[in-house]
Amino acid sequence: MFRTRAFASLLAASALMAGCSEETSAPPGMAPQVTVVTLEFEPVTLTRELPGRTSPFKVAEVRPQVNGIIKQQLFREGGRVDANQPLYQLDDALYRAEVDSNRAKLQRASAAMNIARLKAQRTAGLVKNGAVSKQENDAAEADLQEARADVAAARAELQRAEIQLDYAQITSPITGRIGKSSVTQGALVTANQAGTLATVQQLDPIYVDVTQSAAELVNLRRALQAGTLADATHLPVQILLEDGSDFEHPGKLAFAEASVDPSTGSVLLRVVVPNPDNMLLPGMYVRAIVGSGIRDKAILVPQQGIARDPKGNTSAMVISEENIVAQRSVRVSRTIGNRWLVEEGLQAGDRVVVAGLQKIRPGAPVQPSEHTEEQPPTATGDEKAAAGQGS
Repeated sequence: MFRTRAFASLLAASALMAGCSEETSAPPGMAPQVTVVTLEFEPVTLTRELPGRTSPFKVAEVRPQVNGIIKQQLFREGGRVDANQPLYQLDDALYRAEVDSNRAKLQRASAAMNIARLKAQRTAGLVKNGAVSKQENDAAEADLQEARADVAAARAELQRAEIQLDYAQITSPITGRIGKSSVTQGALVTANQAGTLATVQQLDPIYVDVTQSAAELVNLRRALQAGTLADATHLPVQILLEDGSDFEHPGKLAFAEASVDPSTGSVLLRVVVPNPDNMLLPGMYVRAIVGSGIRDKAILVPQQGIARDPKGNTSAMVISEENIVAQRSVRVSRTIGNRWLVEEGLQAGDRVVVAGLQKIRPGAPVQPSEHTEEQPPTATGDEKAAAGQGS
């Protein structure tokens, strides 16, 4: 009797569960709704963010070219100096005396040349009348040439002494910002000494030296030769400061080094950046967003439309003309904004599912609706988890 009652209770519970299942299941034949994006060709500028360091546009190390005692310092340390602006004044008394002495020698040589010229003129007139011999006339001409050579030598000595006097005032070779002085008033300096008196650096513009992988550079050049990419070296280069903020003045790619650093396998790229406010200082760490190429016909897919399996393979759900779901293997290379750049697997005109992926499977019919910019697709919990497997 007890077994009969238990069996009847089990039958009643099974009937109740079956009724609930029939009430909650979706009506047969109703296809799930999904949001799709129709792919189109569009031009895309490919960029690469590279690390770099700033370096001065010009650097001039100030050294004396003559010996002397520092008499006066004529600049403010850390300030701006112009080209040919006096920086140091040496005691130039000896050099001035040398100039005066050589000027007197030039005057003596000029006077001797005038005497030799008059003598040569007289003998030239007398030799025609036979009053002097031809030998005496030749001697007078030779004395005149020697006197002219003495004048030229004296003039050269005077010029050398004047140059030495000018070197007693040490000037800036370039326009820029000068650092601290390594000497003070009264210090003895010597010509072409190893130690610098000060260093002048031109910081506007300034160089940003960045490094790029040699392998990446080779692939880029192959793509340019194949015609899949257009040259982007003319595009401005955006500089990012160490805190991640944008530097307001974009730069321009100047050149790429012709050799590869064997220790790092990278190539040096030099960017010229305007720096009117001297915001960038030599030695600062920055990042540069350099244009690597322009792809005229690129395929971009929202990140929600690309799934990655545990092995790292990527795929997308594509809707056919009959609104049937098909899973397609794709290959993506990089993200541009919130979209993947597709290299293989998708073409213009394909409809890729970006929302509702958890409700579909390959071969099943769906009801697609086109994604609009006013309502951007949002990843569901399952889709976010699938995307997280690729990170």
